[in-house]
Amino acid sequence: MVKLNKIYTRTGDAGTTGLVDGSRLPKYAPRMQAVGDVDEANSTIGLAIVAMGAGMEADWLTVIQNDLFDLGADLATPITDAADPPWALRIVESQVKRLEDQIDTMNAELAPLDSFVLPGGSPAAAAVHLARAVTRRAERSATAAAVDSALNPQALAYLNRLSDLLFVMARRLNDNGAKDVKWVPGASR
Repeated sequence: MVKLNKIYTRTGDAGTTGLVDGSRLPKYAPRMQAVGDVDEANSTIGLAIVAMGAGMEADWLTVIQNDLFDLGADLATPITDAADPPWALRIVESQVKRLEDQIDTMNAELAPLDSFVLPGGSPAAAAVHLARAVTRRAERSATAAAVDSALNPQALAYLNRLSDLLFVMARRLNDNGAKDVKWVPGASR
């Protein structure tokens, strides 16, 4: 269990931040951008949980919030040629598979799309759409960081599946898609 007695350390005052292995990077480094975007995605999921209230979807998202802390730790732990130390926390295939199973469960109840869906409908669905968009940004940041730094492929897959799950969940929260706001191409010309 993590124990934080002191919130500020002053170690980042010079513009660097520490990785899990003790090494330091500039706060603007692509890896740190990805960690920050995952944190922001987690925060927007927290807002979505508040918007939807108690229920199965909120329970799923609470598990996902914990996974996103694991994912942030994964991104902040450099991959080396040596085997991971026992304390290294990595996203694993079963976490990605759980997202796929949840997507399949929710999607089975939805009518196929006949148009793109605009973010909106109910307040809960709109909040989940916001979380989806921020998760897509986190995925873009993580894949950009992976150009220069080895990252866990399961972490990247997790972000990709999570944005899909959030899209399907938003439709589910819109009365299984019946209250989706559909894009009408050129409607405002």
